[in-house]
Amino acid sequence: MTSALFSPLPLRSVEARNRLWVSPLCQYSCEEQDGVPTDWHLVHLGSFARGGAGLVMAEATAIVPEGRISPWDTGIWNDEQRDAWARIVDFIHGQGALAAIQLAHAGRKASTYREWSGVGSVPASEGGWPTVAPSAIAFDGYAEPAALDEDGIAAVVEAFADAARLSLDAGFDVLEVHAAHGYLLHQFLSPVSNHREDRWGGALVGRARLLLHVVRRVREVAGPDVPVFVRVSATDWLEPEGWTLDDTVTVSQWLREAGADLVDTSTGGLVGGVRIPTGPGYQVRHAAAIRERSGIPATAVGMIVDARQAESLVASGQADAVFVGREFMRDPHLPLRAAHELGVEIDYWPAQYTRASWSSRPAVVHEED
Repeated sequence: MTSALFSPLPLRSVEARNRLWVSPLCQYSCEEQDGVPTDWHLVHLGSFARGGAGLVMAEATAIVPEGRISPWDTGIWNDEQRDAWARIVDFIHGQGALAAIQLAHAGRKASTYREWSGVGSVPASEGGWPTVAPSAIAFDGYAEPAALDEDGIAAVVEAFADAARLSLDAGFDVLEVHAAHGYLLHQFLSPVSNHREDRWGGALVGRARLLLHVVRRVREVAGPDVPVFVRVSATDWLEPEGWTLDDTVTVSQWLREAGADLVDTSTGGLVGGVRIPTGPGYQVRHAAAIRERSGIPATAVGMIVDARQAESLVASGQADAVFVGREFMRDPHLPLRAAHELGVEIDYWPAQYTRASWSSRPAVVHEED
């Protein structure tokens, strides 16, 4: 069978072997609270590469200590973290997948407990820290942030650039700028969280200014060969007062001009308690609109759990690739199973696992002497 899902996708100087990709999945598992990825991250991410993913995206990785969602987040602001990531990247490459990293700053949603350790903001007495945002407006139930000044904004831009440089040194093939899910860059984009009256707020061009500055600097560091993705929340689900799909389409055009190669499309996350009409592939229409109306490649994510569903999304042109999260956690060998279900022949079954492949060929059994 000819498959759109299992066709390669060239991305500047690299190529993904298929279009079934691993979403960034926060693990909150740096128990030393130093941002250094551990054996957990190696096995977690490595299993997806072994399972046939075309691209494996590391979790939201903080560009500075105060940018972590929680004290247990991974980071990419120093050499120790870089070297720990390099070990993981090497394994991913050894399994034939591309290694990507999501560069992030949580803004007003930083310094929070992981879900099994507590609720709300972590106090300084337990390792927490003051947070920052475009405006001094707290996320529901979290501590009030300080509004960034000009120097603080400039430092954020350079921190993204420095993190991009360290990521390339670690061997990552793809860099993604996280501008979704209510984190710092999304906070600047949305009029709900950005009440500034200077050049970083107001009209859409002002609210998008920081994201575009970051993307241009990351592109400068990445050079002509490394793909740069941007994850966006295509809507706050708060129309008409919030960030909208029309805003996202416009900014996606600007992102393409700034050097972005692909928009990784999600939704929501800016405020709590919003009713989101979820269902299988519920965010696909946003990716399709961005792809069609802005002319930039786009990926879809959100309740994509079935091989034929994923195949249809790519084959129909609604998305250039699909990011999958929970289903990969349920089955790290999702692409191997999907290829079987679609009747696609692939050549990257791990040699150690071929006896488990869905094949008519009998397994060779080596008996003990």
